[in-house]
Order: sequence, then structure tokens, then C-alpha cells
Amino acid sequence: MQPSPYWKTYTTFSVGFVLLTTVVSFYTRLWVLTAAPIGFLFGFFLQKGDLCGASAFSEVLLARDWRKIQGLWVCIVVSMLGFALLDVLGLVSLKVKPMLWLNYLFGGLLFGIGMVLAGGCVSGCLYKAATGNLNSIAALLAMPFGISMVEYGPLHGLFHRMKAVVTSTPDGKALGLPSVTGIPYWLLALLFFAATLAVVAVRKGKGRTRSASSPGAWSMKGLLTRPWKPWKAGLAIGILGMFAYLSSAATGRNYPLGVTHGVLFTHVLVTDSDAVQVYKKAPPPPPPTSEHKTKPGPVKPVKKIVWWLVLLVCCEMLGAFVSGRLSGQARLLPKPPEQTVVAIVGGFLVGVGAALATGCVIGNILSGWALMSLGMVLFGVVTVLANWATTYVYLMGGTLLSRD
Repeated sequence: MQPSPYWKTYTTFSVGFVLLTTVVSFYTRLWVLTAAPIGFLFGFFLQKGDLCGASAFSEVLLARDWRKIQGLWVCIVVSMLGFALLDVLGLVSLKVKPMLWLNYLFGGLLFGIGMVLAGGCVSGCLYKAATGNLNSIAALLAMPFGISMVEYGPLHGLFHRMKAVVTSTPDGKALGLPSVTGIPYWLLALLFFAATLAVVAVRKGKGRTRSASSPGAWSMKGLLTRPWKPWKAGLAIGILGMFAYLSSAATGRNYPLGVTHGVLFTHVLVTDSDAVQVYKKAPPPPPPTSEHKTKPGPVKPVKKIVWWLVLLVCCEMLGAFVSGRLSGQARLLPKPPEQTVVAIVGGFLVGVGAALATGCVIGNILSGWALMSLGMVLFGVVTVLANWATTYVYLMGGTLLSRD
């Protein structure tokens, strides 16, 4: 692919967009607007490194290539350091997802199968759709229908019952590595980071990761118009994740990057005019009284629009489009009709699985593993195994490809 001759124009637009939205959010104190520059950079970095969870897992079997998984791990470890810093400074309260093991087993299974059929996870389909991948566009359009089936539709009751099966520590805390081991989060983050550096040093010493950069790769034009190695994209997203957590917490969401419900809320924004609008911290709830007793049974779902997530996913697509244009990769390409039909089915399964599991690769693996949630580790393992099984059957015809 030839880089765009208008790369300076796209660069000027990108810098202007990030600076303008950031300045406006600080001037107006509408912190939800900070999701726009974060989403733009997130999409830009994802597209530059082609860092899709579906392809990262599948390429281990298809090409014996672990580089994208290594890029995801770099993102996780760097995010750990950033979250530890925010926690020590008291800027955020680390939120570990509960061990909803039924949700993670069944959701991860459907999600892992669906991402192979769709040709991407949720974030992968977002940035690929933005650059003209017809199958990703089809899968992305099907995803909110799968998510809605769980959040608002006929699977909501099952979802509610599954969430009631939760495993916690003896004192009622969510199962996270710090709560199980008794080791502070910041210390565990340093240990993971040190272990990762040690592995990189050993591999580099053996010459396994040594590669010469092409001329101009680190120039401004090279960084903007050429593809990135996965570890570079992972490093950039890991650093961005710290600012995403700050931005999200400022609006009351208190969780790092996640895209599944951003896709759903964007769909609700278009289809339902009566949804609840959420764009800032809610006032603290009144203290419970004896007159307010919680009744057992499923809670009636309320449609809402969390604007931080809507801005994140929409601007992720904008950032991915600009990145694709800079490198000459953003163009609509035809796909075989049968592939598109399969992608639609896969997108629906991805939506159902992500909703059951309360998140996807970004929210559950990148953010969830960085927060050291043991439930997210379970989801990740099930997702990868389901991805590999589907890759083996659907993409490889039940035969392991040779190394040649």
C-alpha cells in the first residue's frame, strides 16, 4: 500500500481534533468529551498495529505467529503500571469484575467462536469497518442485535440468573490477584513488568527479537504512514489506557477501556428516543430505609446511553479511518457474499457472547487482566480455546498448516 500524499493534511486534522476536543472538555468541565480524543487515538493505534484479538489468537495456529499476542501483553503490563500509579495517587478506585464464572464460560465460548466467523472481535470489527472491510461492516451491524438479546431481550432473564452465580473471597470481595494473594496491586504490577522485561532481555540476547528497522521508520512520516509492530501499538494503547481510566472515572463509569456496550448504546441512540442519558457522575444514592426492600427476581432492564462509551467507539472509528488513509489502506473492498453472510452470523454471536460475559477483548482481557481480575483470566482462556477450535475447523479445515 502506498501512503497518502496528503499525509500532512490528515496529520494536521488529527492533531487539531485531539487538541480541540481536549481543550473544550477542560474549559467546559464536561469530562465526557475527553472520550473523543481518547477514542480517536485508540482507533489510530489499533489500526496502526492491526491489533485485533481475533487475528492475534488465530494467527498462532495459522502462521505460528505470536507477535500480536505479545503486543496485547505489552498493553496489559503497561496498563498495570499506569493503573497502579493512579491507585497510589488516589485518583481512581480500582474496580475488579466479580467472578461470574457461568457468564465467562458460556459468554467466552460464544465470543471465541463468533470472532473467527466475524473476522474480528468488537474492537477489531470497529477499526476494520472504518477502513472499508465489508465483512467487518456486516458483522458490526449485527453485533448490537446480539447484545440487545441479552441486555433487553429474551435472554435477559437467563443473563440475570447466571449473574447470580458468583464466587467471592471469604470477606465478600471480587476475586482478584491482590485479594487472593494478599500482595498489593502496585507490587504485583511491578513484578509483572519486571518479569516481562526479563523475558524480552533473554529473547533479545538469543537474537530471537533482533530485527533491523527500515530507513525512516522512526521519522514522523514513517510513524504516521507505515504499519507498526504489535508491541509498539500495545505500548501506545497501554499508556493511553491510564488516561482512559481517568477520563472514564471522571464521568462516574470507573472502568478503563471497553467497547462492547459502546456499540450497544450507539444502536440505542439511533433506535430509541426514550433512553436514559448518562454523561456525568450521578449524585450519591439516598441511604437505604426499612421501606425500601429489594425484591428477588430479575430487574426490568432500563435502556440507557452512556455517552463516554458512545464517543469512544465513534471516535475510535474516526481515528482508525484517518490511520488507514495515512497508510493507503482505507478503501472499500468487495467480499464473497457467502463470507459476508458468515460474518453477520459471527457478529451476532460476538454480540451475544460479549453481553453474557459483560465485555470483550478490550474490556475483559486488556482492561480486565490489567486489573488482575481472575474472572477475566477465565474468560480469556475460554475465548482463546474457542477461537483456536473454530480456527482449526473453519479456517484450516481440520488440518494444521505446515510451517512452509
